[in-house]
Formats: sequence, structure tokens, C-alpha cells
Amino acid sequence: MLANYHTHTYRCNHAEGEDKDYVESAIRNGMKVLGFSDHCPWVYPDDYVSRIRMRASQIEDYFTSLTKLRDEYKKEITIYIGFESEYIPELLPEQEKLFADYPVDYQILGQHFLTREPSFYTGICTGEEAVLEKYVDSVIAGMETGKYQYPAHPDLMGFSGSLEIYDKHYIRLCKYLKAHDYPVEINLLGVVEKRHYTNEHFLKLAGEIGCKAIIGCDAHHPYRLNYRIGQEACQQLAARNGLELIDYLPHLGIKE
Repeated sequence: MLANYHTHTYRCNHAEGEDKDYVESAIRNGMKVLGFSDHCPWVYPDDYVSRIRMRASQIEDYFTSLTKLRDEYKKEITIYIGFESEYIPELLPEQEKLFADYPVDYQILGQHFLTREPSFYTGICTGEEAVLEKYVDSVIAGMETGKYQYPAHPDLMGFSGSLEIYDKHYIRLCKYLKAHDYPVEINLLGVVEKRHYTNEHFLKLAGEIGCKAIIGCDAHHPYRLNYRIGQEACQQLAARNGLELIDYLPHLGIKE
């Protein structure tokens, strides 16, 4: 595994370790690229404070710390600084203002919520087709903006209803990703913790449609960037389901 673009930091309140620890773990793994994509801050009109993402006041420290590490380790690894963000249309104008003064390299789409927090977490399984349909619609709409490199854990929304309904909506998502050359993420965190994602049936659909795949460590602890057993499990999932694995995001690659 030569690159990972799904890396968190302690600022999101549910990850551990210093920024430097993540970089050194990635180097020990032999990675050439490490992308930090901590949970993005949002600016809420009523000053609501989320417990699962960094605060706007931490952005300066985030970029200062990671920029120093990028310079310190530039001969060993390429570091990108970005965010994992939901697509919440009504909040995007304020987010764009928030990011305006910072050199954001990229974003990945992690659609944990369909509306602003506090609200329904999409990682909870549902039997309601309308909710699954809305989730897939929102992921496609987010990708249509061109703001995101790929959807993180695209099968985050679990569905306890019929397989026919599951297939109807996730095939629609996979066809969209295939048509626009976006990879599906094989989420290492979900695989090693045996969550309902990454779902092998979802990967089978993606493979049949001809999608490419990328492994995202979704690292909330530094050791996960050098967790070879988990990486091998993800690689086996890709091979078993006919998915071509890519290492690098084509619009980022490796900085010289």
C-alpha cells in the first residue's frame, strides 16, 4: 500500500496520537503519500459544537502542524492536507469562507449526516428505502460538485430490507462512480473492526460494474497506517470481487 488519503487526527475528538506519529507510521509501512483528511469543521448559525469533528478554531493549528511535518519529511513522503467532509448544501457557503485562507489540497466525501448536526447518523442500519435512496442521492449530488476526490466508505448506509432494494440503489451509485472514474473506498477500519461496511456484497456490485477501488485506512490511531494484516484483507477483498486497486488519486499523485 503506497498511499492513504483517509487519515484523522486527535482534533476530531475520537482519534488518538500526535500528527508526527501518523507520518512516521506511514513511512514505516513504505507509503509514498499520506493525506490527512480530518473531520471538517462546520460553522453553525446557532454556534452548535459537534463532538465528532475539529472546531473552526483548530484549523490554524492543523495546517501549521502538518505543513511543518510536510517540510520535515519531504524527502521521505509526500503529505497532503485536506478534510473529510459531508455534503450539506446550506452550510457550504460558510465552509468555503472558512477554508478560503488555507491551502486545502483535497477533500473526500464522508456522508455521515444528510442534514446538519445533530441529526440521523447514516452509519445506522435502516429498513426504510426512502432513507437509503436519499443517502445515495446525496452522495451523488456531493460528488457532482467536483469538490471531493472520492466518497469515503460509500456503503456506510446499512440496509436491513430486501437485497433487491439494496442493489437498486447501490448499483445506481456504482454506475455513477464508474462513469465519472471515482474509485470506491475499501475502508480498512470497517474491515478490521467487522462493521457493516465495507460490505462485500457492495464490492461485488462495484466489481461487476467495473469500478476501481482504493484502500482508505480511515486511521484514527497511528498504527493503523502500518497494519499489514488489515491491508492484506482489503487487497484480498478487491481481488475476490474483481476490483482494480489504485494507489494514487490521479489529480494528486506525488508532488515532486
